[in-house]
Amino acid sequence: MKASPEAQRRLLEIVELDGELARIEHRRRGLPEHAELARIEQRNRELHDELATLEAQEGDLRREQGKAEADVEQVRSRVDRDRKRLDAGQVSSPRELENLQSEIESLNRRQSDLEEIVLDVMERREAVQQRQSEAGQERAELTAELQNVAARRDASLAELAEQTGKAADRRAAIVPEEPADLMDLYERLRGQHGGVGAAALRGGRCEGCHLALNTVDLNAIRAAPADEVPRCEECRRILVRTDESGL
Repeated sequence: MKASPEAQRRLLEIVELDGELARIEHRRRGLPEHAELARIEQRNRELHDELATLEAQEGDLRREQGKAEADVEQVRSRVDRDRKRLDAGQVSSPRELENLQSEIESLNRRQSDLEEIVLDVMERREAVQQRQSEAGQERAELTAELQNVAARRDASLAELAEQTGKAADRRAAIVPEEPADLMDLYERLRGQHGGVGAAALRGGRCEGCHLALNTVDLNAIRAAPADEVPRCEECRRILVRTDESGL
């Protein structure tokens, strides 16, 4: 392939700009705010699910507490009714009196047991409500944190976008000056070699693969016309001759 020495040297400018664009893209993908936002969003989803579970638990406990309190009230009413009968002297038979007193004692024990159940349910419900409050507060804090991190991310992305735009504009100004076939070869090689399609020849070494060319290859490049586009025999990238090529 033929291309003027100037066109070949311009490839190094394009290589540098492509490298700059790749580095900017790498920084864009690697912004720490991306990981921070992912962590916040994951935690927010966990809290959302936990709050849904807590809400269901609180509802169950509320109904359980209501039923237990109704049972206590029912037993208390029976105790009150029996005590009124007893206090009013409505029971004259000793046997009936003994049965009524026994029933009152039994109901008192039952009431005490039911009140323990109510207390236990209330304590469990309070624990759930406390956790609901804590989880809700954490979600509110996460929302504020997310907004802060997103603002930092957006500022960084805007700065990187500006840098990308400047580098892309410089590249777009250079590429039209290059021969189409040379650019086609460069782009093809760039896709094959990790984004680097051309490299400088300095000190007898290819800057792409960092291997030294042997004497035969160096002599071949030295003897070639200035408009001949040389290739590295090791990595097959385009070699661009410079003042430090060692030829």
